[in-house]
Amino acid sequence: MTKRLPNARLLSAGMLLAATPLILAAAQEQTGQETATGPEAIDIPASEAATAQPAATVQPAPPPVAEPSGYQPPSGIAMPATRAANAEVAARLPIDNQSDFNNANRGFLAKIEEPQILNEDGSVAWEVGQFDFVKDAAPDTVNPSLWRQSKLNSIHGLFEVTEGIYQIRGYDLAQMTLIKGTTGWIVIDPLTTPAPARAGLALANATLGARPVQAVIFTHSHGDHFGGVSGVLDPADQRLRNVPIIAPHGFLRESIGENVLAGTAMNRRVQFQFGTNLPAGPAGHVGTGLGQVLSQGDLSLYPPTRTISKDGETMEIDGIQFEFMDAGETEAPAELVFYLPSFRALHTAEVVTRNFHNVLTPRGALVRDTLKWSKVIDDMLARYGDKSDVLVASHHWPTWGAVNVETALKNQRDLYRYVHDQTLRQANQGATMHEIAENIGEPDFAATDFGVRGYYGTFNHNSKAVYQRYFGWWDGVPAHYHQLPPAEESRKYVAAMGGPVKALNVGQTAFNSGDFRWAATVFNHLVFANPGDIVAKQWLASTYEQLGFQAEAGTWRNIYLTGAKELREGNVRGENVATTNARVLNSIPAIDLFDAMAARFNPAKMRGAGGVIQFTFPDRNEAVSVDLGSSVMFPRDGTRELSSTQVTVSRTNFTRMLMQEVQPSDLIVSGEMRVLGNVILMAQMFGALDPVDPQFDIVTP
Repeated sequence: MTKRLPNARLLSAGMLLAATPLILAAAQEQTGQETATGPEAIDIPASEAATAQPAATVQPAPPPVAEPSGYQPPSGIAMPATRAANAEVAARLPIDNQSDFNNANRGFLAKIEEPQILNEDGSVAWEVGQFDFVKDAAPDTVNPSLWRQSKLNSIHGLFEVTEGIYQIRGYDLAQMTLIKGTTGWIVIDPLTTPAPARAGLALANATLGARPVQAVIFTHSHGDHFGGVSGVLDPADQRLRNVPIIAPHGFLRESIGENVLAGTAMNRRVQFQFGTNLPAGPAGHVGTGLGQVLSQGDLSLYPPTRTISKDGETMEIDGIQFEFMDAGETEAPAELVFYLPSFRALHTAEVVTRNFHNVLTPRGALVRDTLKWSKVIDDMLARYGDKSDVLVASHHWPTWGAVNVETALKNQRDLYRYVHDQTLRQANQGATMHEIAENIGEPDFAATDFGVRGYYGTFNHNSKAVYQRYFGWWDGVPAHYHQLPPAEESRKYVAAMGGPVKALNVGQTAFNSGDFRWAATVFNHLVFANPGDIVAKQWLASTYEQLGFQAEAGTWRNIYLTGAKELREGNVRGENVATTNARVLNSIPAIDLFDAMAARFNPAKMRGAGGVIQFTFPDRNEAVSVDLGSSVMFPRDGTRELSSTQVTVSRTNFTRMLMQEVQPSDLIVSGEMRVLGNVILMAQMFGALDPVDPQFDIVTP
C-alpha cells in the first residue's frame, strides 16, 4: 500500500549561509553595485554556521544490559489478565444493542465500489476495505466495546439523512455533509485530504444528479474538516463564481496555530494518537473511536470569505436558511454549530458526537473548557432540542427523533459537566491530579448510552486535562515540582533496584501477574536508563501491547501499540498528514508564517550582531519586518522605516524557496527576488533556524 509521507523539506539551517557567495554575486549583478555585507560576512565559514551546535553535555556511562532469560516476552497475543479484563467489559455493557447499527445503516444509497481512492500522484489516500475484518466477532486482543464502535465507524457510503441532507461516511476520519440548495450543493466539512472529498462528491453527483458546489462551510479549525476543500472546489472556479467559504470567527488563526506553528511536534504525536503506522488488524489498528483513520495526502486550505460572529447570525445560503451559533473554545478554539429550520435538523459539528471527546488531545492542543462545553450544549438543547427531528454531526452517524435528540444532547451536556465538577470537587478536597484520575468513575448513564463511552477521550485523561486547565502541570507535591530529567531519573531508579537484572525480574513478575501498568513503569525505566537494552525494550513492547489490547479508547490503544511497534522495529519514518505543504503555507498570512519560522530560531546558531530585515510581498500586499538579534527573532506585521536589509519577492516564490524547490540565488538572478542592503543578514537568519525533524524519538530518550 503506497502512503504519502509528510513534506518536511523546509529550508534547513545553514542552507542560505552556504549559498551566500552566490547570493552576493547575484545581488551585485542585479543592482550593479557593491553590496554591504558587514564584517561578519568575512569570518564565518558556511560549514561552521551550518553545523554549529551547543556544547555537548557529558552523560554518565550507561548501566550494563540485562541478560536475556529463557522466558521470552509474548507478541500479538492476549495474556490471561487481558482476556479477563475484556470479558468483564463484554459482560458489563449491552454490547449486543442494535440501535446504533440501525442508525448507522439508515438511509444508505450507494458506496464507492473501487478498492482504493487515489491521490493525484497515484498514491493511496484511502483503502476502502481495510477494516472489513471488524465484521467478525470481537477477538481477545481488542476491547469489545471499542470493537463495536469500530464496526459502526467502518460502515461506509452515501446516506440520506432526510430529504435534502446527505452524508458521505466512512472514507476518512470525519464525515462530509451535503445540503441540497436551490441551485447546488452546500458542502459541510470536506474531509482531511482532497481525494476522498472529490470521490465522495462524485458519488453523490452520480447517485443524486450532478450539482455545482455553491458554498463550503468549515465548522471548525481542525484539519480533518477543511483539508480536502480543493477536492470539492477548484480555486479558480471559486474565485470566478465567488463561491462563499464560511467559517467561525478566528478560524484561520487557530488552524494555523495547530497545523503550522506547532505542526512538527503535533504531526509526530499524531502517529501515536491515530496509529498511522500500525497495520490494520485484530492485533493492530482497529480505529480511533472518533472514526477509523485519517486519509493520506496533503491538506489544502482556502481562506474563508466570510466568518460567523461570536454572537451567531442567521444567513440564507443558496435558498436554505441557516441559524449559526458560536461554539468556540469547546472542542476547538474556533467552532460553530447550526440549525436548519426547513429541515428541523441540528448540525452539532464536533461539539456533540457519539463518544466522549478529548479535553486535551494526545497529539497536543490547547486545553479545552469543559464548563463552557457543557453550557454550549445546554444552549443547543434549550434552543433546538424540541425543534429537532434529527441531529447530524461531523463524525459518526445521525440521531433521529426529537426525544432521542434531546436525550443525546442532555447526556453529552452532563458528560462534560460531570468530569469538570468531579475533578474540581476532589481537587478542592486536596486530591492530586493522578489520584483524581483514578477515582473519577463515570456517570450512571454511561452504563447504557454508548454515545458517551470513552472511545476517543476517557474520564481518566480528561480529568487530568481539567486539572491542568485550573491548576497547571504541577499536582501540588513538592517532589514533583523540579523532578530529574527522565533518563537521569531512570538510571537512578534502576540502580536503586539493584541493577538492570534485578529490575528486569521485578518487571517480569509484574507482567506475569497481569500488573501491566507497574510493569510498564519498571521496563520504561530500564529503557530510559539504557536505550541499548534490547531485552528491556522487548518486555516494554509486550507490556504496552497488553495495555493496548485492553483499552476501550481507540487513542489509548493506538498510543500503546505504536509504542510497542517502535520499540521492536525502531523509529522508522512513518506516515503522516502534511500540514506544511505549499498550499497551506501560501494560504496563511505572512506574519503567521514568520511566527512559525521564529519558533525554529536557535540562538546557538546565530552569527553576527543582527539587524532588521524588511520582507515585502507585493502580490499579496503584505510586509513583515524581522528584528533579528543574538537570542530572539521577532517578526512584526508591516514595514519599518529603518532596516538593514530589504527583500522583495512574491509569496509563491518565497514558499518555493522555503520548500527548497528553488535556490534563492536563482530567484535573484531571474529578478524574481530583489535583495538590497546587508544581504548576508538574511542568510544568517535562515542559518539560525533549526531543521525540521518530524520523526523525533518518543519511546526512547
